Amino acid sequence: MISRSVRIPTSRYNFSIDPATCARMALYWVRKSAGVCYNLTKRLPRLPNAPAMHFTVIGHLTRDLLPTGGFILGGTASYAALTARQLGADVAMLTRAHPDDVTNPLLDGIEIINLGAFTTTTFQNVYQDGVRIQHVRAVADPILADDLPNKHIRGDIFLLGPVCQEVDPDLAAHLRGLVGVVPQGWLREWDDQGLVHAIPWRDAGRILPHTQALIASEDDLRGDPGSEAALVEAVPVAVITRGWRGCSVWVEGVRHDVPPRPAREIDPTGAGDIFAASFLVRLWETGDPIAAAYFANVAASFSVEAVGFAAIPDRLRIEAFLQANPLLAAIRT
Repeated sequence: MISRSVRIPTSRYNFSIDPATCARMALYWVRKSAGVCYNLTKRLPRLPNAPAMHFTVIGHLTRDLLPTGGFILGGTASYAALTARQLGADVAMLTRAHPDDVTNPLLDGIEIINLGAFTTTTFQNVYQDGVRIQHVRAVADPILADDLPNKHIRGDIFLLGPVCQEVDPDLAAHLRGLVGVVPQGWLREWDDQGLVHAIPWRDAGRILPHTQALIASEDDLRGDPGSEAALVEAVPVAVITRGWRGCSVWVEGVRHDVPPRPAREIDPTGAGDIFAASFLVRLWETGDPIAAAYFANVAASFSVEAVGFAAIPDRLRIEAFLQANPLLAAIRT
């Protein structure tokens, strides 16, 4: 039987972190705070003239079961990390997963700080008429604020991307940088059979005061349909994605509807996470939430036109579309 939700305890879990991992975590964050690029895995070439940025995603790497058997990697952590890598960032992932999964070659070029787990969080997703029916099949231990090596962690961009309530809500208060939140993992529970259902966001008040950008989908909020107005007022920048209709952006409480790039959808898995990472990268680069939302709409639209991580577009492909299809000035009024 699978627990319906993960409750964050005040004491640490019994799973111990070996001294070598603790030392790597401390050294990693010291170098990030000093602005030094640090990556233990294979380095990837940076695009010419691309600004240096450090992007850290926090959440569970997952296994997504396939109908034909076996699994692929998934979760906000993986899709966001790979997207940020495609956009030229130095990327880190703080996660809990089985050691076999964090050594997947797909993750080359990403600094992975694995706090350790006996199992990797596992999902089974089925789409019926465009609606995802999701089951939880296994859950790794949570990521606690106490797992951070320092009281305050500095960086350029942080993305909190829980998938099953595994990220400690108090962790947001320890981050110093552009903090983005994709709350879907705090907006779901599951029954004894693992069937996922939507719930209200109980811990929003502990997270949003430390958040600069909130990114959620209409589907994420279906467990509390009246919450959208309050959530978008609680942060400096908020985005609600609306699938083929694009997205809505609130900047200091003022709404702007940003158009999509028309796409021929094949597989929508991970599109929201790709949007979130693209949005935060572009927001950090430009300081313009509306331009960042259009950039992210384009990135996400390319990603649904094929299956898996290979569909994540690179910067050149996104920029080519933007140059040919500039955002109309009228959208800013």
